[in-house]
Amino acid sequence: MKRLAVSLLCLFLVNCGPKAFVKGTYDQDVNRENLLNDSWSETDMQKAVADLVNSLMSHPSIATAKRPPVVMVTQLQNKTSEHIDTQSIMDMVRVDLMKGGKVAFIDKEARGDISEEYNYQNSGMVAEESKKGPGGQTGADFIINGRLDSIVQEVGKDKTVYYKLVLNMTNLKSGVISWSDQKQIRKQFRKKTIGL
Repeated sequence: MKRLAVSLLCLFLVNCGPKAFVKGTYDQDVNRENLLNDSWSETDMQKAVADLVNSLMSHPSIATAKRPPVVMVTQLQNKTSEHIDTQSIMDMVRVDLMKGGKVAFIDKEARGDISEEYNYQNSGMVAEESKKGPGGQTGADFIINGRLDSIVQEVGKDKTVYYKLVLNMTNLKSGVISWSDQKQIRKQFRKKTIGL
């Protein structure tokens, strides 16, 4: 009897514990909407970035430029209450803009690596005719940065999550914002009633 009670208790504890995700499949359409929970999702990122990139590509600073402007993507401030990988959002902005072929980019993140490589090339290990060095880099014409805000409202079983992503492109020479636009997303959720 005691053994049966211990076995039942173990079975009960195993069934009541956290469930592990053990079987998965690849989603063939990464653009399909994903609303598994009420947090910022890849769908939100894809929609916001696509709209803002389209807006920027049609702006005269890019659309009618005689040569591709050189742009540096910097930081996106996260003013939401969530932990959101804002670098991933800005990477997507850069990649989508580059696909248009009308913009050239400076890689701010690579500056330390570039400086280290200059030092190595000047160490005597590299042939003189293939050396690169300081003073030959191209300067950025524009900087793109922005901010992500959210407002969460919850009343009874209803919850609304609102996001606003704003991007700015600032002219480096004048300091004037040449382009600015925003994408707003509102998602609505309803709590399920769980019966025992």
